[in-house]
Amino acid sequence: MLSAPPHDVVNQAPPLVDFNAFEAYPALAEALHREGGAWAETRVHELGARVGSAEAVEHSRRALRNIPRLITHDRHGNRVDRVESDPSWHWLMRLGVGSGVHSLPWRDPQPGAQVAHTAMFLLLNGLDTAPCCPIGVNYAAVPMLRQAPALAAEWEQRVTSTDYDGDYAQGGMAMTEKQGGSDLRANTTRAEPNGDGTYSIVGHKWFCTIVMCDFFLTLAQAPGGLSCFLMLRDENFRIQRLKDKLGGRALASSEVEFHGCRAWMIGEEGRGVPTIAAQVNYTRLGTVTGTAGILRRAVGEAIHHARHRHAFGRALADQPLMRNVLADLAVESEAMTTVAMRLARAYEDPAQAAFRRLATAVQKYWVTKRAAPAAVEALECLGGNGYVEESMMPQLYRDIGLMSVWEGAGNVAALDVLRVIAKEPDALPALLAECDLALGGNTHFDAHMRRVRNERGPSPFVARRVVEDLGVALQASLLIQHAPPAVADAYCASRLGRDAGLAYGTLPPATDTEGILQRAWRQ
Repeated sequence: MLSAPPHDVVNQAPPLVDFNAFEAYPALAEALHREGGAWAETRVHELGARVGSAEAVEHSRRALRNIPRLITHDRHGNRVDRVESDPSWHWLMRLGVGSGVHSLPWRDPQPGAQVAHTAMFLLLNGLDTAPCCPIGVNYAAVPMLRQAPALAAEWEQRVTSTDYDGDYAQGGMAMTEKQGGSDLRANTTRAEPNGDGTYSIVGHKWFCTIVMCDFFLTLAQAPGGLSCFLMLRDENFRIQRLKDKLGGRALASSEVEFHGCRAWMIGEEGRGVPTIAAQVNYTRLGTVTGTAGILRRAVGEAIHHARHRHAFGRALADQPLMRNVLADLAVESEAMTTVAMRLARAYEDPAQAAFRRLATAVQKYWVTKRAAPAAVEALECLGGNGYVEESMMPQLYRDIGLMSVWEGAGNVAALDVLRVIAKEPDALPALLAECDLALGGNTHFDAHMRRVRNERGPSPFVARRVVEDLGVALQASLLIQHAPPAVADAYCASRLGRDAGLAYGTLPPATDTEGILQRAWRQ
């Protein structure tokens, strides 16, 4: 009788766990030092070890498997409007909050604190972007609260607390409605004065992030027009349903109604949209950083797999075409990381306000537009292994799509760039001056800058192309100034050259793929 052959598993890459995500990424460490955050390296290094641990990866997987559950009533029929999340969700939140990712710039506001925060936020997104949403909201809530000193005195200490199970308070956002979406001025939610300086909020919100919060930042129509409010999640708050989302599924986003929730106004009455700009700019920085973090993990997974998987007599990472693809993805990832860290430094300097306002809007559009195709390409590097949920690659692909719709989808972001250029005369010159720092460093870049400067009077019809030109200009400039020639030259030739390809994996033959890949993943 024949026995079954032994089932030996060979030629499979080991799981990418128990590594330090910060140590593996020299470009991030260099940017941390260059942009002024070197003093926080120990903190960032410690978080890098945590997010790369097998324990953290398993908690992320468990939270994703056991998505939040809405409980509208208790067993006696009382309305409770509660969401239950898996214990692993709370483990992930303790990791981010306990590490101070949300609060470092506000609790320790020394030079480089925004840069250190950005490095930590990038690493945390490489583990799981779902808990990064509430962490990012609390980070961005502080500039909002400081517009109302009495509210800041009551809430800022708790919003920035690092004790998740103690005095930590979670903020949320509830801005958009069914009939308006990004057209916030079409909101119909009402704010009725109570006569004591507070308001009662009545209405609905189509998307409410992080529903189990202590308070929400929201917009409502006051007697003097659309205004911004801090609203409590009290007994008048109702959850209609949880959103069945493509990505970030461990996060309980919802559709809600307000039946007289107590609130306080932030900013001037009738100036709600300009008031929330203080938060939107910080959350847009978060979308750039979060996208860079997710793609960084996807590229790491792809390179790790290719170095361990063999085909046709050698490792995939040694196959010429695979090297082209991996190097191209690595260049894209470094460009995103470098621009995120440069933007973070701009958020510490009031003199760079014009630059950061325009550059953040430009990169929010461009980085998120480049990310989804890059994530798919990284997934494809694993073949069928990348298409199964256990690989983590489907999660990264779904999550990276969130960034393009959060805080304004593509058209909204592109048109915002045109508005900034038209209304803030210092913004475009500041951005171009930053780009000009690299002139003379690459012929493709020099030619691109001449084309950019010759563009006149952009119309909404070509807004995306205008933003694209500015986006690649800033990234190329930063790479020419700070990255090794292998990276900068490959970026300029493939993104700015007239013979540039249209897909990843089309770097020119002279590209130093070895130099790029050795830099991209040191494991």
